[in-house]
Amino acid sequence: MRGETGVRERVIRISRMGPAGHITLDRPAKLNALSPAMLADMHAALDAWARDPGVRLVVLDGAGPRGFCAGGDLRILYDFARADLAAARAFWADEYRLDAALAGYAKPVVAFMTGIVMGGGVGLSAHTRHRIVTESTQLAMPEAAAGLIPDVGATWLLSRAPGETGTYLALSGARIGAADALALGLADVFVPEAALDALKAALLAEAPGDDIAVRSVVARYARTAGPGPLGARRATIDACFAYDTVEAIVAALEADGSPFARSAAGAIAEQSPTSLKLTLHALRTARHLRDVRQCLQLEYRVMSRILDGHDFYEGTRAIVIDKDRAPRWRPATLADVTPAQVARHFAPLGNEELRF
Repeated sequence: MRGETGVRERVIRISRMGPAGHITLDRPAKLNALSPAMLADMHAALDAWARDPGVRLVVLDGAGPRGFCAGGDLRILYDFARADLAAARAFWADEYRLDAALAGYAKPVVAFMTGIVMGGGVGLSAHTRHRIVTESTQLAMPEAAAGLIPDVGATWLLSRAPGETGTYLALSGARIGAADALALGLADVFVPEAALDALKAALLAEAPGDDIAVRSVVARYARTAGPGPLGARRATIDACFAYDTVEAIVAALEADGSPFARSAAGAIAEQSPTSLKLTLHALRTARHLRDVRQCLQLEYRVMSRILDGHDFYEGTRAIVIDKDRAPRWRPATLADVTPAQVARHFAPLGNEELRF
């Protein structure tokens, strides 16, 4: 498959086994972080299989032991944005169109959400109809730490999670395991890692062509995940994260004073203040949108305008380039992020709106 920056590199494997299509993200040294070539090749395969009556099922997984996908490659995005803002926006547009295609795909797609599933990895997997998690699953939307917002349709998913659990995940960047992913509606079935190869083999061999048949095959290998730790914290989460300003949420966490609340407040304090306010406004707006495509369009507006600011470049510098984990946000405090600054990010883009 195509590589990046003129270098031939296998970054994705796409194969056909009889009536089943199989896509494997194959960039394990980068935790299968998404590149433009990967997005283009996935979309081309899905488009071809959608038109091919011989394809009944698609299986989506990631190579390597550490994770399904850690999201979009921040370094590629950073370099694109420094050189050409249009290229960075095109990356997001291609990614969001792929997420929308997976969300509305007419044939069953089974996503194996093993290991790290973050950012763009959530977009590729959590919109499908058959989402498998295991004991290794670690799911998160940590975009605010990079000066971004949870995107790839995450505003649709998180705004519809039970209570305020989605708000908690989006503002804190917290990781959750399989049990909590199931409880929050971000996954469907728990399958032990030891059974994954057998399940994939069965799906590829049998290629069930409808959702009921897929569930029947998966059920042979499914087990109970048990309760997740967020269940015991729901009362605190729902009470503290119900407010419509980040300042009020932080104040509620500080007033609660429990170890969990203090930890959540500390995590929020590390994020970009601008990203926090944009994220909360996006989540509250997404509750009233009709489908994931509208959420993706909203996210595209915000992400496009983030490129005109400071915090994405500073967050990426701190995480990926210098790796000092000491970003200098601008504005530096929640109080300094004005309602007008937030509103500007959500204004329509005119002819540059995301279209599908």
